[in-house]
Amino acid sequence: MTVDDRTAGEYWNDRYRESTRIWSGNPNVELVKEVSGLTPGTALDLGSGEGGDAIWLAKQGWRVTAVDVSAVALERAERHAVEAGVAGQIDWQQHELGKSFPEGTFDLVSAQFLHSTVELPREEILRTAAGAVAPGGILLIEGHLDWPDSLRHTDHPDVHFPTPDEVISDLSLDDGRWEILVSRAHDREQIVDGETLTRRDSTVKARRLPG
Repeated sequence: MTVDDRTAGEYWNDRYRESTRIWSGNPNVELVKEVSGLTPGTALDLGSGEGGDAIWLAKQGWRVTAVDVSAVALERAERHAVEAGVAGQIDWQQHELGKSFPEGTFDLVSAQFLHSTVELPREEILRTAAGAVAPGGILLIEGHLDWPDSLRHTDHPDVHFPTPDEVISDLSLDDGRWEILVSRAHDREQIVDGETLTRRDSTVKARRLPG
């Protein structure tokens, strides 16, 4: 979906410059729910924003590669990681996903709300993300299913929020190589710019089978 002619980096840099903090700084609730209990290893955080998820993962013992298109967000996130005492466990990388992607495979690949109001090849990116999951590793995808209550009047007719089944179908996972652990829709409260919004979201969690 495209609403202006700025590049993704320009758009998100401008968005982050609007305030000193956009997000709450807390990790996403579903990430905590689905990752707690896993043995820490290597993690890839796609669309890391101001670093809330990456910092939480690092505090749990994960070695994190955190990716965002916005240099402003990455600078802010790196500063937060220093304050949290986990800077040495996080590799911050700037990528415009769809054009470049981190190298290697990971025990956990997390894509939390990888949506954008500028063009973003989300399905292609998520398929690449699945390919970056190491054998025995986890792919966790959290997405929106609709607009928050306060923004429903701004709906764009070209915007489609995929259901969990659609996300799984779009991933084109190899038969017999993956196990779907979670596929569900749920409500969630989201704090943006100090305002609490109610959203309908979806969670997909898949495990690449060993071997």
